[in-house]
Amino acid sequence: MLYAVLRRLSKLQGAGSRLVSVGLLLTCAWVASSAVMAQAAPPTPKGGPKGAPAAPQTAQPAARAEPARPAPGAEAGTEAAAPPDTRGLDQEVQGLKKDVVDLNRELFVLEEELLFPANTQVAVFVSMDVGDFFALDSITLKIDQKEVINYLYTPREVEALLKGGVHRLYLGNLKVGKHELVAFFSGKGPNDRDYKRGATLKFEKGIGAKYLELKINDRQRRLQPEFEIKDWE
Repeated sequence: MLYAVLRRLSKLQGAGSRLVSVGLLLTCAWVASSAVMAQAAPPTPKGGPKGAPAAPQTAQPAARAEPARPAPGAEAGTEAAAPPDTRGLDQEVQGLKKDVVDLNRELFVLEEELLFPANTQVAVFVSMDVGDFFALDSITLKIDQKEVINYLYTPREVEALLKGGVHRLYLGNLKVGKHELVAFFSGKGPNDRDYKRGATLKFEKGIGAKYLELKINDRQRRLQPEFEIKDWE
């Protein structure tokens, strides 16, 4: 619009007026361009140089929280603290246990040989074959009128005897010659009554080990238990 006004003035005036119009036109153009640039440019921040466009402000992304990582030394310490493999040690312990059991067995045999030599040894065993006539509780054993053992049986031991087991009741020493063995059996007899019976055996001890057996059987004809002592010559 300003350009149109100046053009009309140039037509009305002479050559000198045309030069003035051209100068006015250039001045107005420079002012107009400065005004346009001033509107387009962002505001200059405080303290910055005049006329210098401000740097665009961009939002900085928030820093992500990374999981804490152990230091290299800590990882090495963790690996070093891992429990060692103890399988080899367990095998050695099991081997030692077996050696101890074998050694105890050998010592037991050696002890019996030293304490009860074959020439003076006497052993008494107990076996049972009973049904409804007798339930064993205890056995008292005397040799040459001297009590050598009084043994109280547990239900588990009685059950083992009823299944065919044999119990070594006594092991001792006797000199060569004649001897007398007396055994007293206590328990429950017919009709669940207290029952006590005895058996006697006279035997001769020679050179070598002597084995005797106390047998408890049922006497079916009399409905009574039977007790006997058997000499294994």
